[in-house]
Amino acid sequence: MRDVISIGMIGFGTVGSGVVKLLEEEKDLFERRVGAKLVLKKIADLDITTPRVVTPAPEKLTTNVMEVIADPDIDIVVELMGGYEPAHSFLLKAMKAKKHVVTANKALIATRGSDLFQVAEENGVDIGFEASVGGTIPIIKTLKESLVANRIQSIFGIMNGTANFILTKMTDGGEAFEVVLKEAQRLGFAEADPTFDIEGIDTAHKLAIVLSLAYGKNVNFDDIHVEGITGITGQDIAFAKDLGYRIKLLAIAIDRGDAVEARVHPTMIPFGHLLANVNANFNAFHVVGSASGSIFLYGQGAGMMPTASAVMSDVVDIARNIREGISSRVPARSIREADIVDINLRPFEEIRSNYYFRFSAVDRPGVLSKISGILGEKNISISTVIQKGRTRQGAVPIVMTTYKARERDVRAALEVIDRLDIVLDKTVLIRVEDDDL
Repeated sequence: MRDVISIGMIGFGTVGSGVVKLLEEEKDLFERRVGAKLVLKKIADLDITTPRVVTPAPEKLTTNVMEVIADPDIDIVVELMGGYEPAHSFLLKAMKAKKHVVTANKALIATRGSDLFQVAEENGVDIGFEASVGGTIPIIKTLKESLVANRIQSIFGIMNGTANFILTKMTDGGEAFEVVLKEAQRLGFAEADPTFDIEGIDTAHKLAIVLSLAYGKNVNFDDIHVEGITGITGQDIAFAKDLGYRIKLLAIAIDRGDAVEARVHPTMIPFGHLLANVNANFNAFHVVGSASGSIFLYGQGAGMMPTASAVMSDVVDIARNIREGISSRVPARSIREADIVDINLRPFEEIRSNYYFRFSAVDRPGVLSKISGILGEKNISISTVIQKGRTRQGAVPIVMTTYKARERDVRAALEVIDRLDIVLDKTVLIRVEDDDL
């Protein structure tokens, strides 16, 4: 059996620094748990001069990535550079060189994971990607291994710490979206360009990975409905509180038997649900299995050390396999690639949900009955109505929640309502989840 297992790393940013820190500070712990020494042999990055929180020996640093990929002594390649290319090409080259790989690259796994998994299986190597979803939360391993006896009935997740931080501050502090976004950037929770976080794209990448694991099928990322949080206002947060809800950016997967619903959008959740109480930059997953029932996972979804912890969980798993002379003990998606088929996602316009509407209407008799009549014509039943005082613009906000309705009918009704001369602005729509949670 092997006494030393060598690691090469591509990308030496925040997470890479955390991995190096763990390898240096916990080397004895890893050796006891693996039964062999884990040695970081080489780190490739375009920038090897900027100081980090750790300082590897100069001979371990290179700007030439092939010194990692082509080194016959390196057993595991850890990719932490992010992006689509050249990360995708580097991983393919490493696996074809019979090296095991670990990545935290959610965008790459979500959009091009199928070919990476196929190449890994063809070359008899392992690919680990625990850090791609949920940071330190072991959602990947839970779906791949712990819940293999279950048909996954639903997954509701808060998967983006930036969006959750913003919504928490808006809810608890009453601050405006733009103000909180700047604070998130200052604290390092949001990137200089926060588009992927606030528009729901990052969450959708993670949902695509989770779907693939939960159902053992290929997922076309473009088929997932995605909405972000930029349209959420303090007014809607206040109305949500009045109704007993908090607003969260949720990733939702529900098995409807003939198809799976997959969607990302702001969602009202009842105060009493655990997900409604996941705040700041934390992530959480509520999974329901056919045999397990409800499972709740909660923790840090990003950050140097939490993500490095997830990376090292994959490294240790693979190192244990190497020491025993085995690989691919657990398929990348818990099912052999030859048995993977395309997932059947329900068209978004066919989903059924409860809804919150906020109309900005003129203050005159008959407005409420006019709006209610149009909703009724589209088979949309009203659950509650809130009407508050006149605004400075002479309009009054009218809030309605509905019983279960079909998305297609809702959109058709709002198209008619928004053209009325008594409605002064586009209707705000937020979906409400309580029946399926």
